[in-house]
Amino acid sequence: MPSPRRTAACTAAAAAVVSDGPVRFTARLAALPRLVRDVLRGRWDGVSRGRLALMAVAVVYVVSPVDLLPEAILTIPGLADDAMVVGWLVTALLGATTAYLGREGIDTIAGTNARVVPAELVTR
Repeated sequence: MPSPRRTAACTAAAAAVVSDGPVRFTARLAALPRLVRDVLRGRWDGVSRGRLALMAVAVVYVVSPVDLLPEAILTIPGLADDAMVVGWLVTALLGATTAYLGREGIDTIAGTNARVVPAELVTR
């Protein structure tokens, strides 16, 4: 039987996949290692190192068997704290990957590589 924590995480991830729009979930997932690398090396300041650390702590909290409010004792509040952490994590990851993909020149609306080319308008 799957744990309620894993069920909440899978539900939030599935909702993100469905509502992701033109930029596919896989493109966001593939951008995560580059995003982390660029933040740690100081090449991108769209996400602070502290926020990145909070995201990592949230992942560990959701995956770990240790829980601040255990589901076995406190059913609804125990699930609510997990749902809040997963909700924040999904929102933070979607925002960070949207900004990062925009930095890389990927248009999050069209889902294409829409780089701006500097040009001059010449009129006759």
